Amino acid sequence: MKKLFLMATIALAAATTACTPTTKNSAAEAPEPVAEDAPVVYFTKEITPESLVKIYKALGREATGRVAVKISTGEGGNTHYLKPTLIRNLVEEVKGTIVECCTAYGGTRQDKALHWQTIHEHGFDSLFTVDLMDEEGEMQIPVADSTHLKYDIVGDHLRNYDFMINLAHFKGHAMGGFGGVLKNASIGVASTNGKAYIHSVGITTDPEECWNHTDDQDGFLESMAAAAQAVHNYFGGERILYIDVMNNMSVDCDCDGNAARPELLDMGIMASLDPVAVDQACLDKVFNHKAAEGDNEQPLIERINRQHGTYITEYAEKIGLGSKTYKLINLDEE
Repeated sequence: MKKLFLMATIALAAATTACTPTTKNSAAEAPEPVAEDAPVVYFTKEITPESLVKIYKALGREATGRVAVKISTGEGGNTHYLKPTLIRNLVEEVKGTIVECCTAYGGTRQDKALHWQTIHEHGFDSLFTVDLMDEEGEMQIPVADSTHLKYDIVGDHLRNYDFMINLAHFKGHAMGGFGGVLKNASIGVASTNGKAYIHSVGITTDPEECWNHTDDQDGFLESMAAAAQAVHNYFGGERILYIDVMNNMSVDCDCDGNAARPELLDMGIMASLDPVAVDQACLDKVFNHKAAEGDNEQPLIERINRQHGTYITEYAEKIGLGSKTYKLINLDEE
């Protein structure tokens, strides 16, 4: 089943540059002005526990009440996931609970007992309260875009939280091309059955059967965007924020127990109140990177393009989830 998960391929090249979208290597073109009301994306090249707290505070939206911190705890054998020691200060700052859901492809995280074992082996439950949100059941939440999905199926513990920090590890992904906050909100918050529903573009909730319905790549990306919007809307758009950590950027996801070695050096942290803008800013930074010895962006770009990965921000903007155009503020220059 894991092999099926890693099989889907679609070719298309698409890319953008920071602040105002342009294609890679076209920086000489005059950039279009950014609208005054464009969302702000904050950036720091520092990837430390302190910088995570700093960029969170820069957003100006305080996480209050019962705070869910949505991360990927990483597949057994994977070493690229966001480490507990890195995120500890932020989680403690907001008095948050680490939240996860089970996968839909076997491995060490589809079975609840094995998932808890993986969480323990990766050190999360020794530092934080951890909630496997679909451990006891699932629930449906509305989708604004019903092109493919009738609803989004999420872990039913989601109802226990007032606020969500979407803390994503930006990297490649075998099926989505890349994973950032949009994937972390959609596939990440979905239950096992919900993941099957998104992957099959609304055809089935059966985690065995869904892998027979992976031929509609754009439909899959559209379904992810719709599910991400459902989670955003569930928190009213005002009780959620988004952070992408650009480290250990393998072409493979944290869901791969044998992920490829990253060939691109760590870049920093992006954060925004707009999920489309922050994923777009990460894409722009990767696509406009200039390779050097031991620091090669091409494998990740090839993976993203193979899966038409950049289409998810285009479609998410189209359905009103956010904006691909943004203002970039570098906290290191302040």
